[in-house]
Amino acid sequence: MKSLNEDLKTGQFKQIYLLYGEENYLKKQYKEKLSKAMLADGDTMNYAYYEGKGVDVREVIDLAETLPFFAERRVIVFENTGFFKNAAPELADYIEGMSETTSFLFVENEIDKRGRLYKAVKKYGRIVEMSSQDENTLKRWILGAVKKENKQISDRTLTHFLSLVGTDMENIQKELEKLFCYTLEKESITEADVDEICITQMSNQIFDMINAVADKRQKRALDLYYDLLALKEPPMRILYLMARQFRLLLQVKDLQKKGFGRKDIASKAGLHPFAAGKYMEQEKHFKKQELRAILEDCADTEERVKTGRLGDTLAVELFIVKYSMA
Repeated sequence: MKSLNEDLKTGQFKQIYLLYGEENYLKKQYKEKLSKAMLADGDTMNYAYYEGKGVDVREVIDLAETLPFFAERRVIVFENTGFFKNAAPELADYIEGMSETTSFLFVENEIDKRGRLYKAVKKYGRIVEMSSQDENTLKRWILGAVKKENKQISDRTLTHFLSLVGTDMENIQKELEKLFCYTLEKESITEADVDEICITQMSNQIFDMINAVADKRQKRALDLYYDLLALKEPPMRILYLMARQFRLLLQVKDLQKKGFGRKDIASKAGLHPFAAGKYMEQEKHFKKQELRAILEDCADTEERVKTGRLGDTLAVELFIVKYSMA
């Protein structure tokens, strides 16, 4: 992103940009920044936006060949078109000799780096991956937002905030806005403020539920389950997420046994480094054989529900009771 920020700072833009990756907040922010910077203020005549699959490539090329209306360039934005997963040979061919007065900005979730379009954009433009940010980067970003509001937050409270709301930047921004409104008359944000106003993400509630199971706090585990049911979460989705959590714990346990550190475990298990540390702590509560047995029981519970031998709500409740029993 350093090169992207440099382009925005100097005003020296590439003709083609591709922003991709899982961090939607960053993609949205840079899409808006680039679109605004490459066009004169309020210029809607030379801006075009295409979203979703089914975009007519021939129509796009015709528009790209049209001279901008009293402006230096025409900007065409594409979002989640699937062009970089499905072959778009006409567009790839066009980029080889596209009009100098047109700029393309692609914003995609998934790409295939082997495709012709990706290779063409790489050759003639700039490609930037918007990936999940690490814990320290997120903390710096949040601290910057807190400072703008003339407030303070301790590192402990900040860590607690992240553990509740997760690492998705879009969700963090929403939760920060609520937190700022809630603490409008206060200079410092406390853990109590965070607990009062911030919504715990479902994955974190599942994580807390498994902690309660591991600690044999049956009432706490069941209370969390009932809370999820009250939020209209399907019992079988809850079971699926629990099974996923236990499977990750087993994987993390195996990786730790092999001597891998947190960073490598995060990479191999597909976890955010911040979350990997939590899993490394949680897996200590379970033996390897116990995790295997739990996963087998998850599959058995699912089979009994699907064959109609047990209702889904009761089946998951019995599963939680079984493993949280002291």
